[in-house]
Amino acid sequence: MTTENSEPQPASVVAGADPNAALRAGSLGLRGKRHGGARPSTLDVLKPNRIISPTVMQIVIWIEAIGALIVWTVWPLKILPRPVEVLHAFRELWMHQGLGQELGVSFGLNLEALAVATVLALGLSYLTVLPVFRPIVAAVGRGRFLSLTGFTFIFTAAYGGGRPLKLMMLVFAMTVFYVTSMASVIAQIPRSEFDHARTLRMKEWRVVWEVVVLGTVDRAFEVLRQNAAIGWMMLTMVEGIVRSEGGIGMMLLNENKYLKLAAVFAIQGLILIVGLMQDYAIGVLRRVVCPYANLTLERK
Repeated sequence: MTTENSEPQPASVVAGADPNAALRAGSLGLRGKRHGGARPSTLDVLKPNRIISPTVMQIVIWIEAIGALIVWTVWPLKILPRPVEVLHAFRELWMHQGLGQELGVSFGLNLEALAVATVLALGLSYLTVLPVFRPIVAAVGRGRFLSLTGFTFIFTAAYGGGRPLKLMMLVFAMTVFYVTSMASVIAQIPRSEFDHARTLRMKEWRVVWEVVVLGTVDRAFEVLRQNAAIGWMMLTMVEGIVRSEGGIGMMLLNENKYLKLAAVFAIQGLILIVGLMQDYAIGVLRRVVCPYANLTLERK
């Protein structure tokens, strides 16, 4: 039972969905101020559960990034390419080997697969309100333990080769993880939210729409961010199986085959940058569509 003075319970979150959550983890936030916590200082970065200002955190990030770059530059392992070598390899790949074109092919494929997987996964997850679909959704979620290798022949027979084959393999890889996370979000909706909707004399399907669908839109965006990253991780394997259309994954495999590590690092760095930009764009879209999502978070 809750009282008037009790604090609201935080909404359920998706583990791993927010890539910046680690920067805020452990912060006392407003609670530290309410209970008479000491004024924040720079040395608090070395103490557990301390309030860290955004300025101090940015300084820490820059110091650690510069330190990592220095370590990379002076690393004694000679086989590891230096930053200058990686930059030269990137220039060669972009100017003379069509890296930009291959990136466009892979980016379009990833976006298309993400859109299809989102529609399928959200549809299956929302159907868990019907008991008859819960075993099906649970079985789909168990598919995250399976390797795509054993299903290549089945996908080829069903969709042929080329882009449709790559698309469906990526959709399968994303959907099984998206369903697992989203079904968990829906299962954690408090009963009080359903009861509140029913007290407003809503029909049961209206309750589903208001509580299950509209009530979890912000968390659906967080799951979307997580699965977009999964798509980039699976891209190399999928484009390695189907090479007819090319793609940045195929280029990465070719460079790795001949041990051109500077080129490998350049391609990996480009994938990382594009993935981070996509992740940021989804986060911005979430804040635009769901501006209410962060209002109850203490450290926002």
